[in-house]
Amino acid sequence: MSVTFRLPFILAALAGLAGCATVPPAPAAPVEVAIIAINDFHGNLEPPRRSVTAQRADGSEVSVPAGGAAYLAGAIASLRARHRHSAVVSAGDMIGASPLASGYFLDEPAIQAMNLAGVEFNALGNHEFDRGRAEVLRIQNGGCEKTGIRNPCALEPFAGARFRQLAANTLAESGQTLLPGTALKTFGSGPASVTVGFIGVTTKATSTLVSPDGIAGLTFADEAATINAAVPALRASGADAVVVLIHEGGSTEGGYNDKSCPALSGAIVPILEGLSVKVDAVVSGHTHRAYVCQVARGDAGPTLLTSAGSAGTLVTEIVLAIDPASGAVEMRRADNHIVQGEGYSDTRGAVPLAADVPRFDPQPEVAALVARYVAASREAAARPVGRLAGPAERAMHGPGPRLVADAQLAASRSAGAVLAFTNPFGVRTDLVPSPDGTVTYGQLYAMQPFANTLVTMTLTGAQIRAALEQGLADPANTQWLAPSANVSYRYDMTRPAGARIREVTVDGQPLDPARAYRVTVNSFLSTGGDGYAAFREGTDRTVGVSDLEALEMWLDDEGVRPVPAMPRALDDAR
Repeated sequence: MSVTFRLPFILAALAGLAGCATVPPAPAAPVEVAIIAINDFHGNLEPPRRSVTAQRADGSEVSVPAGGAAYLAGAIASLRARHRHSAVVSAGDMIGASPLASGYFLDEPAIQAMNLAGVEFNALGNHEFDRGRAEVLRIQNGGCEKTGIRNPCALEPFAGARFRQLAANTLAESGQTLLPGTALKTFGSGPASVTVGFIGVTTKATSTLVSPDGIAGLTFADEAATINAAVPALRASGADAVVVLIHEGGSTEGGYNDKSCPALSGAIVPILEGLSVKVDAVVSGHTHRAYVCQVARGDAGPTLLTSAGSAGTLVTEIVLAIDPASGAVEMRRADNHIVQGEGYSDTRGAVPLAADVPRFDPQPEVAALVARYVAASREAAARPVGRLAGPAERAMHGPGPRLVADAQLAASRSAGAVLAFTNPFGVRTDLVPSPDGTVTYGQLYAMQPFANTLVTMTLTGAQIRAALEQGLADPANTQWLAPSANVSYRYDMTRPAGARIREVTVDGQPLDPARAYRVTVNSFLSTGGDGYAAFREGTDRTVGVSDLEALEMWLDDEGVRPVPAMPRALDDAR
C-alpha cells in the first residue's frame, strides 16, 4: 500500500512547522501587587471615637465613625482578598502615646493585634522610641525584661513582633542600623514573578521628640540621603519596584481620598524633591493627615505618595502593576478606605453608622484580644482620683498645661523646687471631668501617657530665659513653655530669635539672671527634648515621681481643684 501526497500540501505543512519554530512565547502579563498600608496607629485597640468626613454620591457630607483594631484587621483582610499578591505595611508610630488599654501594658496588645492583622513591615516612628532603645528591641524580639517603670508581661508572656521593623536611618554607635533598614518580598514564580523592595526610615527629628537618655548613642540620618543610598542595593538584589515607608509627612487641603492632592506641604515635600526617581511609592505618616498624591518626578513618571490619617481610621490600598520582564512599574494607583467602626456620641452629638459607607467585619481574634485587655484595664481606668471644677483644655495657652505645671511644682517642693515648666506638646488630651467634677485615672493617663519622671535641677535665671527663648526660636514650630502659677513671662514674636522674651517674673519678682533657681521639668525636657537644650545644663538633679503620679496627687489634695484661669505667657505684640 502506498500513500501519495500532493506537493502543495507538503509545502504548506513545512511552512507551518517553520512558523511554529520561530514564534516566540507570549510575554508574561504585568503582575499586580497590592500594598495595604497604615500609619500612626498609636495603640488604638478600641474604636477611638473619631469620625472621617466622607462625600455621598449626591455631594452631601457625612461623618463616618471610624477605627478600632478589630475593624482595621477586618478591613486589611478584605482588601487583601481582592488581590492575588499583597503585602501589609506600616509607616511608624504603631505604638506610643496610646490609650490606656494598650499603653498600660507597654503596648504589648497593640503589637499582638498587628501580628494578627498580618502586618509584615513597619518603619520605626519617633514614638517607638518613647521608652528607649532597649524597649524598641524588646518589642521586636519579645521577652519580659523590664526596661522602664512599668512591668512587662502583666497578662501573658510577650513573644514580640512577628513583622519586621525597619530602621534604615537609625544608626547605632558602630555605624550599623539598630534594626534592618530594608526588606524584599517576591510575588509569583518563575518568569511571571516580581520583587518589591521596602525601605523604612523615621523622621530625622526623632532625637528632639523623645527623651535623649533613652536614645543615647543613636543617630538619625537624613531621610532622603538614606533612601537614595539604599535603592541601588535593593535593585541589585532583584527589586523591580521600591516602596518607601517613612515616618514623616505633610498635609493637603483636600479630603481623605482627594486624588488632586491640593496644596501639598510639609516636611515630606523637600524629602520627595531629593529622592531618587527609582522610588515608585512612598507610604508616609507622622502628621496624622490623609492624602493620595501623584507627585511629578521628571521623565521617570510620578511617585505615589500616601498617608492614612491616624488611629486606624483609614487604610490605604496601593496597587502597582509591574512588568516581570523589564521590571518597569507600568501603573500606580491608590485609594484610602474608611474603616467604619462603631457609632458613638460626644459633646457635639451622635455619630451613627453610615449605611451608605462599607463596613468591614471585625476580625474575631483581634476582637477577643482587645476585649481581654480592655477588661484588664477597666478597673484602673475607672478609679476616681479627684475632682476638677471644669474642663482643662490641652491648647498651647490653655489651662491643661498650666494644671500639669502646677501639679509638678507641688510634687517636687520637697526637692527644693521653686518653679516648674511643662511642654504643652506633651499634654495629649483635654481633661474633662464628669458633671460632678470627678476625674478618673484613665483620663489622667490619656492626658499624660509617657511615664516621664520629674527632674528637679538647678538653673540660673539666664539659663531659664534661654530655655524660654528656645521654644520661640522657630516661628513655624513655636512652643510656649507652660509655667507654674508663680511664674509669668511676656514675649514678642516680632523681635529676632533669641530676644523674644521681654520679661519673666517669679513670685512677683523679676527673674534674676545670676541667681540659682531649683526648677522642675519632666524627664523628657530635662535631657533636651523638644529642642530645649538649656535644660541639659541643669545641675544637682533629683529624680521624683512620675508626671502622672504628680497630677493624681494634685487632684486628690483638696475637694474640688479649680481650673487655672489666668494666662501666664502674654504676647506683647498684641
